[in-house]
Amino acid sequence: MNQSRSLFESPADLESIALVDAELAFAGHFYPVAEADALYAQLLNDTPWRQDSIQVWGKSHLQPRLTAWHGDTGTAYSYSGIHLQPSAWTPTLLKIRDDISSATGHPFNSVLLNLYRDQRDSMGWHSDDEPELGKNPVIASLSLGATRTFKLKHKTRAEQKTLHLDLQHGSLLIMAGSTQHHWLHGISKQTRTIAPRINLTFRQIIPAQ
Repeated sequence: MNQSRSLFESPADLESIALVDAELAFAGHFYPVAEADALYAQLLNDTPWRQDSIQVWGKSHLQPRLTAWHGDTGTAYSYSGIHLQPSAWTPTLLKIRDDISSATGHPFNSVLLNLYRDQRDSMGWHSDDEPELGKNPVIASLSLGATRTFKLKHKTRAEQKTLHLDLQHGSLLIMAGSTQHHWLHGISKQTRTIAPRINLTFRQIIPAQ
């Protein structure tokens, strides 16, 4: 548990998760319930949610969730055929960004918000390995609302079991180091009824030269 402490020195009790070819840290209660409730309500009501189409195996499909992209000027981001220009930071997003940066020691200049409306919304297997994120990106993932199970599976080592991690209301997951090189992650659809969840993944976009 101490291997990554130098990377994740934090007053928020971030604990390292032992995983081959990865650097992960997790705080189950980064925000207390009352503050997480307030942030969830603000983001749900104030975010300009959108539903884009993505390209999968040459076909266009609506994303099974709603999204929004915010960040500094010049932090355009592209994935799965979607090209995003950042909306301005809101006071709520700036507060969350600064809280996470203070806790982890890492700067972030952009955030992707995902709204999972119910159990039918999902995120397919993928890695956050777009060129704009640099070689070994640090991704800070904050969850608000209903608990969803976050899955990670190794790209090449079949003997490594898929990791299942429940991301509850107010929790923070950090993915760093070579995680995106070696692991895929995603959130599956469910059959049981699940209330909405908002996920914010803070990133550091490297401007094109």
